[in-house]
Amino acid sequence: MAEAKIDPSVAPSGAGCAECDESGGWWVHLRRCAECGHVGCCDSSPSKHATKHFEATAHPFVQSYEPGEDWFYDYSNGEMYSDGPALAPPTSHPTDQSVPGPASRVPANWQSLIN
Repeated sequence: MAEAKIDPSVAPSGAGCAECDESGGWWVHLRRCAECGHVGCCDSSPSKHATKHFEATAHPFVQSYEPGEDWFYDYSNGEMYSDGPALAPPTSHPTDQSVPGPASRVPANWQSLIN
């Protein structure tokens, strides 16, 4: 891993996808930018904000922001890594947050809407 593109001291931007929270959207799973802390939704989510963040910033590394997961993904080469530096807490969204989430915004037919 190119750890120069990772800043372990940066806290995550919040408990959910920043853009979905702003627009009233919802997500399936969350990814955290390892360089700036931006939390975005995964590519199974309708809006794919984590990928859009990479495309806008060229920040290549994300870490899963799901409880119990600590893998990294490098958008620049499509590789996953099972190890990397410990990032600043919190390391996941709250464990009581629904998946998909947030529960109040997830449509009843969400499974037909995922990518």
